[in-house]
Amino acid sequence: MIEQPDDPKAFPPVPGAIFEMLEELITEIEQARTVPLSSKVMVNQEEILDRLHQAVEDLPEELRAARWMVREREAYIARTNEKAGELIAKARTESEQLISENYVVQESVAEANLIVRNAESEGRRIRLEAEDYAERHLSEAETVLGELYRYVTEARAELHKALPPTEPPPISQ
Repeated sequence: MIEQPDDPKAFPPVPGAIFEMLEELITEIEQARTVPLSSKVMVNQEEILDRLHQAVEDLPEELRAARWMVREREAYIARTNEKAGELIAKARTESEQLISENYVVQESVAEANLIVRNAESEGRRIRLEAEDYAERHLSEAETVLGELYRYVTEARAELHKALPPTEPPPISQ
């Protein structure tokens, strides 16, 4: 037996004729003859469908509107779920791209640090070689200048040696 809800706000009132028709259909199906060697029953499909269509047409406009609203709500939810799925897929793609870019940046930073360390090491090596080169040449210059100084000192000493007395010039008589 189909009962209308006790709470009148739950559903709009459905005309009693519809309830009676639905109860008749339930009774008719319960009392229908079974097909031999089966648990299925035989009913006049066309007659039952006609009566059900009539019951739907007799439903109050509010119920039909509610049914339409439920269908629209389900369609809206399906569209929303589809859009949410697309957004999630897009977010995953962007996330993977950012992670990939982050790895590229990390690898670039590591490579840049390696290049800087190598450049600093090479610069230090070149500076030490330049210092050694300069030291060698300055040492050679110092040796040459030392010899030159000694030569100049000897030449001066020779210059300042007392010259042997010169014979006085002959006086003419």
